[in-house]
Amino acid sequence: MRDDVAGRLSLCLLFLRLSLGLVMMVWAFDKILNPGHGAAVLEGFYGIEGVGEQVVRTIGIVQGVIVLGFLLGIAKTWTYGAVLLMHTVTTLVSWSAYLEPLENILFFSAWPMLAGFVTLFLLRAEDGTATLGGKADPPCK
Repeated sequence: MRDDVAGRLSLCLLFLRLSLGLVMMVWAFDKILNPGHGAAVLEGFYGIEGVGEQVVRTIGIVQGVIVLGFLLGIAKTWTYGAVLLMHTVTTLVSWSAYLEPLENILFFSAWPMLAGFVTLFLLRAEDGTATLGGKADPPCK
């Protein structure tokens, strides 16, 4: 019975990693292919004005490389931690959208995504299906 639970857990973590990675990769591609939108997001949500398109593209490329490492399960502590940090910041800077929930329903999808990233980070040692990094060292106690 324990092997069955371990197998199901591994499969669940794989699906979670792939689905969350897909969203993050789309956001990275948006910065690369539509840097004007990325610049508008930086200004509107982060209060950072005047970011050039090349800077936004570079951010998108760096983000894409990190997300690719996350999708492939490489350097799990670093890549899982990085995507968790990226999404946490994005979720928190969107605080004003949560004040008008019926006007910004889609923003609330950030919270279960954040829970998914936390889950993957905490269970990264168990996430070994379809990874190039194998099983990670367990977190420090």
